[in-house]
Amino acid sequence: MTLRLILIRHAKSSWSDPFADDHARVLNARGRASAEAIGTWMAAEGYLPEVVLCSDAIRTQETAALILPSLDPRPTLELSGTIYHASPDTILALLHRQTAHTVAVIGHNPGIGMLASMLVRTPPKHHRFSDYPTCATTVVDFDGESWMQVNARTGYCKDFIVPRDLIGTSAQDIE
Repeated sequence: MTLRLILIRHAKSSWSDPFADDHARVLNARGRASAEAIGTWMAAEGYLPEVVLCSDAIRTQETAALILPSLDPRPTLELSGTIYHASPDTILALLHRQTAHTVAVIGHNPGIGMLASMLVRTPPKHHRFSDYPTCATTVVDFDGESWMQVNARTGYCKDFIVPRDLIGTSAQDIE
């Protein structure tokens, strides 16, 4: 059996209010366009999670709200304060408790990017994988029956993409 993990960093958030609480920051226009593009791409590629584990920060919730409408069937969304700025090990511990075959996690750097790097046997040949920009998405497949078998270097990178690959630079300049 194959287990599939989709790791998504939240989309670009707004810094228009430098005094805003980090947890409450919202997406900017570029982030909203990026999240919608990732959702469309996931649906087109058949990357359909059964469950989405999502940080309870506003920017991750908004990212999920823009991705999920593209996915059919619609996955279950589970918000978790534990994912907010979580370490790779913390996210992996949450994954070890999962029973769905395909799980997505929407989180924050550095944890989400570090987890992607930690889990894959061979990183993708994409120049943005190492810095894992906003809304970067990695699809990792694992051989096994249980998420408890998922550990460092046990995954195969099936796909990696950043919004710029999908919508180009013009939409990236939207603020």
